[in-house]
Amino acid sequence: MTVAAPSASALYDLPGPKARSRHRLYGVLALLGIAGLLAWLGYELVSTGQFSSAKWAPFQYVGIQELLWHGLLNTLKAFGLTVLLALPFGALFAAGRLSDHRVVRWFSTVVVEFFRAMPLLVMIFFIFVAMKVQPLWALVAGLTLYNGSVLAEVFRAGVRAVPRGQREAAFALGLRKTQVMAYVLVPQANRAMLPSIISQLVVALKDTSLGFLITYEEFLHAGKLIATNLDYDLPFIPVVMVIAPIYIGMCLLLSWLARWVERRGRRSPRVRGGAPVAAAGVTTGLPPEAQAQE
Repeated sequence: MTVAAPSASALYDLPGPKARSRHRLYGVLALLGIAGLLAWLGYELVSTGQFSSAKWAPFQYVGIQELLWHGLLNTLKAFGLTVLLALPFGALFAAGRLSDHRVVRWFSTVVVEFFRAMPLLVMIFFIFVAMKVQPLWALVAGLTLYNGSVLAEVFRAGVRAVPRGQREAAFALGLRKTQVMAYVLVPQANRAMLPSIISQLVVALKDTSLGFLITYEEFLHAGKLIATNLDYDLPFIPVVMVIAPIYIGMCLLLSWLARWVERRGRRSPRVRGGAPVAAAGVTTGLPPEAQAQE
């Protein structure tokens, strides 16, 4: 019995026995290195008393749990408002940059490039201090201007990525530019834009943590209040170990949502109803009309 040799790849030669042995050795060494790093990190945490009951006792209090829950809700509130405002902002200025009117296109370009280049923290502080806006709306305004400008570029690039022939064919059918954008270009660009849109929303979710710098009582601000409390023996590391997985979980949830929407978009639409189709078959002899003539 002969064993078929593995087919060669078009990009590189398949590794031989010695190369596979080296790769296994590299994998084992990498695992040992990661295990050693984790062991050293655990030793440092234990030796400095980060797992002592005194540092973890605050999380058993109802007041601390309510403080963290309130901060998490404020974070989600700021994120939700940012999404509701940044997406229309990005769509509006993306349409402006794609406009045939030179003044509208130049104005939209200046706005988008200015807020994309402006540091986010500077915008938040300017809105909060100079314009004396409430912390929530100062944070939301800064996040909207920055993330909306980035999304405007994402939308514009997605529309430009549609093959030019699609646009020309739509115009040849007599559609107006608004109809071409709404019915031809944007639906085709959605699939290409979706990963970038979700990635930018993940950035917006993480950037809500900047709200603690302007005393907005979001999730990180609540953790800071607990970590800097002398009565709880300054549980900085335990607070990080509690807050960080929640932030990571929310970002992973957004990423999962993006993959789910992308899979839904790739599915072909289901066709229901319609006239019944006769089963295919093979008929021998002459057609009925010819038989009648005979």
